[in-house]
Amino acid sequence: MDKRLEKRHKRQVARAKLHAKVSEPDVRTPEEIRAAREASRPKTGLLHPSNAAGGKGPVGAGHSVARIHSAKTDT
Repeated sequence: MDKRLEKRHKRQVARAKLHAKVSEPDVRTPEEIRAAREASRPKTGLLHPSNAAGGKGPVGAGHSVARIHSAKTDT
């Protein structure tokens, strides 16, 4: 690298260090972190407790096939 590029790179690195944002540490307790994760999870999905205990699961190909067969037997 020639001297001009070295100096330019050195200036860029120095400026980047000045503008770098330092993240603050997370001071929450493990219980608070778990509670926040639970609160931010979507209310629907495969792993949600309301669906895990025999609730209505996602509607997929197997469910639609069952509806078609039950419709044929009703007529």
